[in-house]
Amino acid sequence: MPKFITPDTCLSSRPSLYQVHNEEIVDHLFQSGFQAGNYSDIVLHVRQNAYRLHALILSRSPFLAHLMSTSPQTAGAIYVPLEHEPEVTEEGFAIALGYLYSSISLNHINPQNARAALAAGCLLGHMDDLCNYAYEVCRQSITLENITAWLEFVDATPASSNGTSTPIEPPSPLSPRTGVFGPYAQRLRDDVFHFLVVTLPQMLNVGGQATPVSPHPDGHAPSDAGRDTLLQVFARVPFDLFKTAVESPTFQIGSDQARFKFAKDAIELRKRGVARGQGAEETVVLAFGGGFGGSAVHVTRKLRKRPLWKVNS
Repeated sequence: MPKFITPDTCLSSRPSLYQVHNEEIVDHLFQSGFQAGNYSDIVLHVRQNAYRLHALILSRSPFLAHLMSTSPQTAGAIYVPLEHEPEVTEEGFAIALGYLYSSISLNHINPQNARAALAAGCLLGHMDDLCNYAYEVCRQSITLENITAWLEFVDATPASSNGTSTPIEPPSPLSPRTGVFGPYAQRLRDDVFHFLVVTLPQMLNVGGQATPVSPHPDGHAPSDAGRDTLLQVFARVPFDLFKTAVESPTFQIGSDQARFKFAKDAIELRKRGVARGQGAEETVVLAFGGGFGGSAVHVTRKLRKRPLWKVNS
């Protein structure tokens, strides 16, 4: 008796048939729908760009679904307000938009646009895979060369209320909100903190954490270029992060006395830059015995008093 091949038999013998078929559909959606804008039923205006897209696909984003249902649509046009989201760049937003159509959009994420893609993914919502991937690229892209830009990001993005691990002081009520990054804001702050207190000292061999530097043949100690570089970085660190880093037990750059001396030298540099701009006076104290909350090095800051002018009548 002949054996008939049913659709179920065919599918079971070729387990990748579903996958191939789905990939073809997704590829068509991305190429013809997102990139070419064929058969679009809505125009999305984002800053200077206009995208001919499809409302059904855009509804995958809670942010865009709400926007489409509440905004007055003039000739099928929707305007995305990004005036208060400077981290969401046009490139990052385009990557997140493309992700609504296909995961191939992940291939466009790189260290230069990862933070913008993360911001856009968090804004649009329901993009956990994109956000996690972009965050990982961000985490791995923190280097000595771009640490200043990351410090500026930390200074403008206070810790979130549900953040953990790094005991950075809570933001002032006047500080900007956590913003579009949500919980990723605290995770990125933690990563910058870890880079400052662990990774960077090891890279620069400050405190003998990396391979010890060989002594100079004539008996003189080698120049501590690594410590000088670390000082230059800490001279630009926002105060709350500077204080937490210097007082942290994970900041292993030698003895308590060495850490105290480092903080003192850093504060001298900060007087010409960060601290001076804030009109604040920073000091460091070395405690013997119990220390301050478990730390022998304690950093404080107080605003300088303005001189009082006496007017004689």
